[in-house]
Amino acid sequence: MIRPATEDDWPALWPVFRDTVAAGETYAYADDLSSGEARGLWLERPPGLTVLLEEDGELLGTAKMGPNRPGRGDHVGTASFMVAPAARGRGAGRRLAAYVVDWHRQQGYRGIQFNAVVETNTVAVGLWESLGFTVVGTVPRAFRSRAHGYVGLHVMYLSLEEEQP
Repeated sequence: MIRPATEDDWPALWPVFRDTVAAGETYAYADDLSSGEARGLWLERPPGLTVLLEEDGELLGTAKMGPNRPGRGDHVGTASFMVAPAARGRGAGRRLAAYVVDWHRQQGYRGIQFNAVVETNTVAVGLWESLGFTVVGTVPRAFRSRAHGYVGLHVMYLSLEEEQP
């Protein structure tokens, strides 16, 4: 089940956030964020939304979504995802991704832009590409991967507009 996250969900979400950031392979957040600081970064306010995916009482993952930019850029959305380590390889990322794409469509967004997909995160890159996202550019050596050193960050995009004849 995917449902909106609340402040009361943070104690369950915090370990997923903390462990994902600590792995040093997907997010450029500071390693020393407190739980409160992380909560402020992850729990979106309207018009954005943070959701969590649960199965049989187990937290499998979380996503946050909303406009990529304010004002004149608010017609393009963005999203971020975290899957609990124990849930990897179980389709949690794909289920969250499908939800996020559908949510953006229902909200009237014209596209989704991911600003910083680590190029060595091949599972995520492959998932996004399988859903129709394309790499529109790569910022070389923009991320310090714990395992790979300096690697690129992809900017990825999915159009939500219907094709014009």
